[in-house]
Amino acid sequence: MTETQILWLVGAVLIILIIFKGVRIVPQSEKHVVERFGRLKSVLGPGINFIVPFLDRVAHKVSILERQLPTASQDAITKDNVLVQVDTSVFYRILEPEKTVYRIRDVDGAISTTVAGIVRAEIGKMDLDEVQSNRSSLISTIKGFVESAVDDWGIEVTRAEILDVNLDQATREAMLQQLNAERARRAQVTEAEGAKRAVELSADAELYAAEQVAKARRITADAEAYATGVVAEAIAQNGIEAAQYEVALKQVEALNALGNGEGKQTILLPAHALEAFGDAFKLLKGKG
Repeated sequence: MTETQILWLVGAVLIILIIFKGVRIVPQSEKHVVERFGRLKSVLGPGINFIVPFLDRVAHKVSILERQLPTASQDAITKDNVLVQVDTSVFYRILEPEKTVYRIRDVDGAISTTVAGIVRAEIGKMDLDEVQSNRSSLISTIKGFVESAVDDWGIEVTRAEILDVNLDQATREAMLQQLNAERARRAQVTEAEGAKRAVELSADAELYAAEQVAKARRITADAEAYATGVVAEAIAQNGIEAAQYEVALKQVEALNALGNGEGKQTILLPAHALEAFGDAFKLLKGKG
């Protein structure tokens, strides 16, 4: 092999090596941190990138996919001095890898420690009932504080979750007793309200019945008063004859009813009754 061929071969190998060292293909899910002489030079995004061979090197390959921290449990004491164990989970992703790789060594450990401190501090401001009922508000508060704490690390906290709030056995038993007592109280209140309602309905029914009886009596009295008024008007217009006519008519009706009764085919009448009959027929005839 001649010297010329050797030079061409060395040149070709050098060109291939330069291309190999100078071209970097970054996957969509990663970002590459480039250093030159040990200092930050640039950050390569997804796609084809070019660097200076032998001067620049890819020092860190950082995944930008969303990550989930392992579920962590930490003890906390509420404002009303109840010990609780809180299970939390945090999701995050790296937005600025140049900050992450140069400002923090253990990202997961740092975030876990930060979350634990914030959870203890926030739960210490709340009573147990508030922790149980305002969990969504507590999660939002924790997420906001964690985001502020990790902002210098180039990290975005996408979600923070409180998976469970566990109580010790003594507290659980006390809460169960309180719950049973509250259920018993509600049952007694419901029963008392039912009895009260029954008495009210009974009283309303009696009042309605009394009102209806009074109304019937008033109608009867009005009818009798009207009848009396009619008779009085007839007497005022026709004199004593109208009164005699009315009395005679009542006598005839009474005798007729007496004759229609069972076992009353034979009727004995006093003499003045017969005279009354006669007077009644005369009056009836005269009215006719």
